[in-house]
Amino acid sequence: MNTRNKHVLLVEDDLNYGTILRDYLQLNRYKVVLARNGLEGFEKFKKSDFDICVLDVMMPYKDGFTLAKEIRSKNKSIPIVFLTAKSMKDDVLKGYKIGADDYLTKPFDSDILMKKLDVLIQRNEQNKEKSKPKSRIVIGDFIFNPRLRTLTYKDDEVRSLSPKENQLLLMLVETKDDLLSRNKALSEIWNDDNYFTSRSMDVYIAKLRKYLGSDSNIEIANIHGEGFRLITS
Repeated sequence: MNTRNKHVLLVEDDLNYGTILRDYLQLNRYKVVLARNGLEGFEKFKKSDFDICVLDVMMPYKDGFTLAKEIRSKNKSIPIVFLTAKSMKDDVLKGYKIGADDYLTKPFDSDILMKKLDVLIQRNEQNKEKSKPKSRIVIGDFIFNPRLRTLTYKDDEVRSLSPKENQLLLMLVETKDDLLSRNKALSEIWNDDNYFTSRSMDVYIAKLRKYLGSDSNIEIANIHGEGFRLITS
């Protein structure tokens, strides 16, 4: 697997050091976005899709640990590497507890950083491949294909699903006969939990109920104030 041309978020408050790292990685065919502090880093993270994050720990306005927590709230699987001028045991343990995948103490060999990026990106891609949903899921009289985003009734009527419909139905299937938390669905699909996204999700739930209405044994039950449950009998 070729991990080059992958998208790296580099957050480093030492502009000279960050520029040197960015230029080195770009010479080795990485696409790099450089941010100068944690606040700027999170704004850039929200505006693009990255394959890995490289974060300095000690930064003004927002440190690397706080930034990593915010990134993890939006993306549970993206690899995170911390850069630090200190090799304090407590800092290292704190980083790993937050969800760091690796830690480098300055100064370090840039080739080592690049090798770590290669390994972490490749491992994450392999994990994503393993966790891909099945291509054929039976829901009563329906066949749901989350990869093709289709819902087929009795091997006849095929309905194409929108990306959000597909994600929501897949989450309902994965929690079948159990509770799908409203907060979890809003966070993972809409990336926000507020009045407007909540109303939007209710609209999508209504659409899925209509799509599945041909089978009277399927129900998407509303658990008041908590979420939804997919029930088949």
